[in-house]
Amino acid sequence: MRVTLQPAYVIHSRPYRDSSALLDVFTAEYGRISLVARGARRPQRRSGSAAMLQPFTPLLLSFSGHAQLKSLVATESARAMISLRGERLFSGLYLNELLVRLLHRNDAHPTLFAAYDEALQALAGATAVDAVLRRFELTLLDELGYGFDPGVEAASGEVIQAANWYRYDPGIGLVAAPEDNRIGAVFSGADLLALAAGELGGPARLAAKRLLREALAVHLGAEPLRSRELFRTAPASEANVHSPPPKD
Repeated sequence: MRVTLQPAYVIHSRPYRDSSALLDVFTAEYGRISLVARGARRPQRRSGSAAMLQPFTPLLLSFSGHAQLKSLVATESARAMISLRGERLFSGLYLNELLVRLLHRNDAHPTLFAAYDEALQALAGATAVDAVLRRFELTLLDELGYGFDPGVEAASGEVIQAANWYRYDPGIGLVAAPEDNRIGAVFSGADLLALAAGELGGPARLAAKRLLREALAVHLGAEPLRSRELFRTAPASEANVHSPPPKD
Protein backbone atom coordinates (compact mmCIF):
# COMPACT_ATOMS: atom_id res chain seq x y z
CA MET A 1 0.00 0.00 0.00
CA ARG A 2 1.22 3.46 -0.87
CA VAL A 3 -0.58 6.59 0.28
CA THR A 4 0.24 10.03 -1.11
CA LEU A 5 -0.24 13.45 0.47
CA GLN A 6 -2.43 12.35 3.36
CA PRO A 7 -3.49 15.17 5.74
CA ALA A 8 -1.96 14.33 9.11
CA TYR A 9 -0.58 15.50 12.44
CA VAL A 10 2.24 13.97 14.47
CA ILE A 11 0.81 13.32 17.94
CA HIS A 12 3.81 11.55 19.51
CA SER A 13 7.37 10.63 18.52
CA ARG A 14 10.33 8.85 20.01
CA PRO A 15 13.83 7.81 18.86
CA TYR A 16 14.06 4.62 16.84
CA ARG A 17 17.31 2.76 16.29
CA ASP A 18 20.39 4.87 15.56
CA SER A 19 19.05 7.83 13.60
CA SER A 20 15.36 7.28 12.91
CA ALA A 21 12.15 8.29 14.67
CA LEU A 22 9.03 6.29 15.43
CA LEU A 23 5.96 8.46 14.92
CA ASP A 24 2.40 8.19 16.12
CA VAL A 25 0.44 10.02 13.43
CA PHE A 26 -3.22 10.96 13.27
CA THR A 27 -4.43 11.02 9.67
CA ALA A 28 -7.65 12.17 8.04
CA GLU A 29 -8.50 8.92 6.24
CA TYR A 30 -6.53 6.19 8.03
CA GLY A 31 -6.86 7.20 11.66
CA ARG A 32 -3.95 6.71 14.01
CA ILE A 33 -1.00 4.96 12.37
CA SER A 34 2.64 4.25 13.21
CA LEU A 35 5.38 5.42 10.84
CA VAL A 36 9.14 5.06 10.75
CA ALA A 37 10.88 8.27 9.67
CA ARG A 38 14.22 6.84 8.61
CA GLY A 39 17.21 9.07 9.26
CA ALA A 40 15.01 11.80 10.73
CA ARG A 41 17.44 12.40 13.61
CA ARG A 42 20.55 12.80 11.44
CA PRO A 43 21.99 16.33 11.82
CA GLN A 44 21.70 17.06 8.10
CA ARG A 45 18.02 16.11 8.12
CA ARG A 46 16.93 18.19 11.09
CA SER A 47 16.79 21.38 9.03
CA GLY A 48 14.89 19.77 6.15
CA SER A 49 11.59 17.95 5.90
CA ALA A 50 12.29 16.04 9.13
CA ALA A 51 12.14 19.34 11.02
CA MET A 52 8.43 19.56 10.15
CA LEU A 53 7.65 16.35 12.06
CA GLN A 54 6.54 18.26 15.15
CA PRO A 55 3.22 18.29 17.00
CA PHE A 56 0.65 20.87 15.89
CA THR A 57 2.06 21.15 12.36
CA PRO A 58 -0.55 20.41 9.65
CA LEU A 59 1.20 18.00 7.29
CA LEU A 60 0.73 16.13 4.03
CA LEU A 61 2.44 12.77 4.45
CA SER A 62 3.22 10.07 1.91
CA PHE A 63 3.89 6.59 3.28
CA SER A 64 3.99 2.96 2.22
CA GLY A 65 3.86 -0.54 3.66
CA HIS A 66 1.36 -3.26 4.53
CA ALA A 67 2.44 -3.99 8.10
CA GLN A 68 1.36 -2.17 11.25
CA LEU A 69 4.57 -0.13 11.07
CA LYS A 70 4.75 1.76 7.79
CA SER A 71 7.56 3.83 6.27
CA LEU A 72 7.38 7.57 5.81
CA VAL A 73 8.24 8.41 2.20
CA ALA A 74 7.79 12.18 1.98
CA THR A 75 6.69 15.14 4.12
CA GLU A 76 5.11 18.40 3.02
CA SER A 77 3.71 21.24 5.08
CA ALA A 78 -0.03 21.81 4.60
CA ARG A 79 -0.06 25.05 6.60
CA ALA A 80 2.13 26.86 9.07
CA MET A 81 2.71 25.25 12.45
CA ILE A 82 -0.03 26.11 14.93
CA SER A 83 1.60 28.14 17.70
CA LEU A 84 0.46 27.28 21.22
CA ARG A 85 1.85 28.60 24.50
CA GLY A 86 1.19 28.26 28.20
CA GLU A 87 -2.14 26.71 29.12
CA ARG A 88 -3.04 26.40 25.45
CA LEU A 89 0.10 24.38 24.75
CA PHE A 90 -0.66 22.06 27.66
CA SER A 91 -4.19 21.70 26.30
CA GLY A 92 -2.86 20.67 22.89
CA LEU A 93 -0.61 18.08 24.53
CA TYR A 94 -3.65 16.82 26.43
CA LEU A 95 -5.56 16.32 23.18
CA ASN A 96 -2.60 14.43 21.72
CA GLU A 97 -2.36 12.15 24.73
CA LEU A 98 -6.07 11.36 24.56
CA LEU A 99 -5.64 10.30 20.93
CA VAL A 100 -2.59 8.14 21.71
CA ARG A 101 -4.29 6.47 24.66
CA LEU A 102 -7.79 5.94 23.26
CA LEU A 103 -7.60 5.45 19.49
CA HIS A 104 -6.98 2.03 18.00
CA ARG A 105 -4.47 1.97 15.17
CA ASN A 106 -5.73 1.97 11.58
CA ASP A 107 -9.27 2.97 12.58
CA ALA A 108 -10.48 5.86 10.44
CA HIS A 109 -12.11 8.82 12.22
CA PRO A 110 -12.49 11.65 9.65
CA THR A 111 -14.99 13.52 11.84
CA LEU A 112 -12.62 13.38 14.80
CA PHE A 113 -9.70 14.49 12.64
CA ALA A 114 -11.68 17.56 11.57
CA ALA A 115 -12.61 18.22 15.22
CA TYR A 116 -8.95 17.93 16.26
CA ASP A 117 -7.82 20.36 13.57
CA GLU A 118 -10.58 22.78 14.58
CA ALA A 119 -9.64 22.45 18.27
CA LEU A 120 -5.98 23.28 17.61
CA GLN A 121 -6.91 26.35 15.60
CA ALA A 122 -9.32 27.45 18.34
CA LEU A 123 -6.58 27.00 20.96
CA ALA A 124 -4.34 29.23 18.85
CA GLY A 125 -7.04 31.90 18.87
CA ALA A 126 -9.08 33.52 21.60
CA THR A 127 -11.72 30.84 22.24
CA ALA A 128 -12.00 29.86 25.91
CA VAL A 129 -9.83 26.80 26.60
CA ASP A 130 -12.55 25.02 28.58
CA ALA A 131 -14.99 25.31 25.70
CA VAL A 132 -12.45 23.93 23.21
CA LEU A 133 -11.55 20.93 25.39
CA ARG A 134 -15.11 20.00 26.32
CA ARG A 135 -16.28 20.17 22.72
CA PHE A 136 -13.44 17.89 21.61
CA GLU A 137 -14.02 15.44 24.48
CA LEU A 138 -17.69 15.11 23.54
CA THR A 139 -16.78 14.43 19.91
CA LEU A 140 -14.12 11.91 20.97
CA LEU A 141 -16.59 9.97 23.12
CA ASP A 142 -19.09 9.94 20.25
CA GLU A 143 -16.47 8.67 17.81
CA LEU A 144 -15.40 5.91 20.20
CA GLY A 145 -19.00 4.77 20.56
CA TYR A 146 -19.36 5.94 24.16
CA GLY A 147 -21.21 9.19 23.59
CA PHE A 148 -24.23 10.27 25.60
CA ASP A 149 -26.75 13.08 25.43
CA PRO A 150 -26.25 15.49 28.36
CA GLY A 151 -29.82 16.69 27.90
CA VAL A 152 -31.52 13.30 28.28
CA GLU A 153 -31.96 10.95 31.26
CA ALA A 154 -30.73 7.67 29.77
CA ALA A 155 -32.92 5.21 31.69
CA SER A 156 -36.23 6.86 30.83
CA GLY A 157 -35.37 8.83 27.71
CA GLU A 158 -36.93 11.91 29.28
CA VAL A 159 -35.48 15.41 29.06
CA ILE A 160 -33.22 16.41 31.94
CA GLN A 161 -35.03 18.60 34.48
CA ALA A 162 -33.21 21.72 35.69
CA ALA A 163 -34.27 21.25 39.33
CA ASN A 164 -33.21 17.58 39.56
CA TRP A 165 -29.85 15.89 40.12
CA TYR A 166 -28.15 13.21 38.06
CA ARG A 167 -25.12 10.94 38.08
CA TYR A 168 -23.09 9.37 35.30
CA ASP A 169 -23.51 5.63 34.70
CA PRO A 170 -20.73 4.32 32.40
CA GLY A 171 -23.08 1.74 30.93
CA ILE A 172 -25.82 4.03 29.71
CA GLY A 173 -25.14 7.70 30.46
CA LEU A 174 -26.87 10.12 32.81
CA VAL A 175 -29.39 8.71 35.25
CA ALA A 176 -31.51 10.29 37.98
CA ALA A 177 -29.89 10.63 41.40
CA PRO A 178 -32.66 10.97 43.99
CA GLU A 179 -31.68 12.46 47.31
CA ASP A 180 -31.66 9.09 49.07
CA ASN A 181 -29.40 7.46 46.44
CA ARG A 182 -26.69 9.92 45.45
CA ILE A 183 -23.64 7.70 45.04
CA GLY A 184 -20.48 9.39 43.83
CA ALA A 185 -20.44 12.64 41.86
CA VAL A 186 -23.76 14.23 41.02
CA PHE A 187 -24.64 16.96 38.55
CA SER A 188 -27.44 19.49 38.60
CA GLY A 189 -29.95 19.36 35.81
CA ALA A 190 -29.39 23.07 35.16
CA ASP A 191 -25.68 22.47 34.48
CA LEU A 192 -26.41 19.49 32.24
CA LEU A 193 -28.92 21.48 30.19
CA ALA A 194 -26.32 24.22 29.75
CA LEU A 195 -23.84 21.60 28.50
CA ALA A 196 -26.46 20.18 26.13
CA ALA A 197 -27.05 23.69 24.77
CA GLY A 198 -23.35 24.07 24.02
CA GLU A 199 -22.67 26.50 26.87
CA LEU A 200 -19.25 24.98 27.54
CA GLY A 201 -17.41 27.96 28.98
CA GLY A 202 -20.05 29.58 31.18
CA PRO A 203 -21.14 29.01 34.78
CA ALA A 204 -21.55 25.26 34.17
CA ARG A 205 -17.97 24.79 32.99
CA LEU A 206 -16.73 23.07 36.17
CA ALA A 207 -19.59 20.57 36.11
CA ALA A 208 -18.90 19.87 32.44
CA LYS A 209 -15.23 19.31 33.22
CA ARG A 210 -16.03 16.90 36.07
CA LEU A 211 -18.58 14.99 34.00
CA LEU A 212 -16.38 14.50 30.95
CA ARG A 213 -13.36 13.62 33.07
CA GLU A 214 -15.47 10.91 34.71
CA ALA A 215 -16.72 9.64 31.35
CA LEU A 216 -13.21 9.46 29.89
CA ALA A 217 -11.68 7.88 33.01
CA VAL A 218 -13.65 4.69 32.38
CA HIS A 219 -11.74 4.17 29.13
CA LEU A 220 -8.36 5.60 30.14
CA GLY A 221 -7.91 3.19 33.04
CA ALA A 222 -5.91 3.75 36.21
CA GLU A 223 -2.78 5.27 34.64
CA PRO A 224 -2.99 9.07 34.98
CA LEU A 225 -2.65 11.36 31.99
CA ARG A 226 0.84 12.81 32.12
CA SER A 227 -0.20 15.94 30.23
CA ARG A 228 -2.47 16.90 33.14
CA GLU A 229 0.58 17.12 35.37
CA LEU A 230 1.84 20.03 33.25
CA PHE A 231 -1.07 22.18 34.42
CA ARG A 232 -0.16 21.52 38.04
CA THR A 233 3.64 21.68 37.92
CA ALA A 234 4.60 24.47 35.50
CA PRO A 235 3.50 28.12 35.33
CA ALA A 236 1.74 28.76 32.03
CA SER A 237 4.03 31.70 31.31
CA GLU A 238 7.09 29.46 31.44
CA ALA A 239 5.83 26.74 29.11
CA ASN A 240 8.19 25.91 26.29
CA VAL A 241 7.80 22.27 25.35
CA HIS A 242 6.91 20.73 22.03
CA SER A 243 6.36 16.99 22.42
CA PRO A 244 3.73 15.15 24.48
CA PRO A 245 5.06 12.66 27.00
CA PRO A 246 2.60 9.76 27.08
CA LYS A 247 3.99 6.49 28.35
CA ASP A 248 4.12 3.79 25.69
